[in-house]
Amino acid sequence: MSDASLLSEKARLRAEVLARRDALDLDARKAGSRTVAETVIAIPGLAEAELVGGFWPIRSEIDPRPIMEKLFARGQRVALPKVTPDGLVFREWRAGEALVRGGFGLSEPRDDLPEVFPTALIVPLAVFDRTGNRIGYGKGYYDKAIERLSRRGPLLTIGIAYSVQEAAHVPAEAHDQPLDHLVTETGPVPLIRA
Repeated sequence: MSDASLLSEKARLRAEVLARRDALDLDARKAGSRTVAETVIAIPGLAEAELVGGFWPIRSEIDPRPIMEKLFARGQRVALPKVTPDGLVFREWRAGEALVRGGFGLSEPRDDLPEVFPTALIVPLAVFDRTGNRIGYGKGYYDKAIERLSRRGPLLTIGIAYSVQEAAHVPAEAHDQPLDHLVTETGPVPLIRA
């Protein structure tokens, strides 16, 4: 598949799947977020991560805040991403701390907070498949962040989504980073590794 056709297929899949996600009823989205939190918090290895990278939800994304609440409750630290010209930079965030409006309308930590380096990431996505591949919003921010953080040491990556975001196949480019775990409101997604 050529680069142009691969990008076109990713864009088509993204639009199709995001329309399905957007069609989910608000109550179902809230219930799904709570169910996902229960599953994610039990993933082996997550409890050992001193600092976990989360994200603040936008649009109809699954809400990771119930996960972050559970992490705080068991004494773990949480970081949130900030979009910079060089990619995502994570800064520690404490429950209740004000966020600022950043690029793309995202809620982000303040600029004056120091950069931190999570050893686990809760990853947003638009589309996923059972090989652990994902499609984000098309800028590659998370793929670059995963690659950069992985150079510092082991990094646990957990994608969260609604089951309607699954595709039979997600075309992958060389820079795409497959996830270690995927969780939906129906439970952990069994991943098939080649």
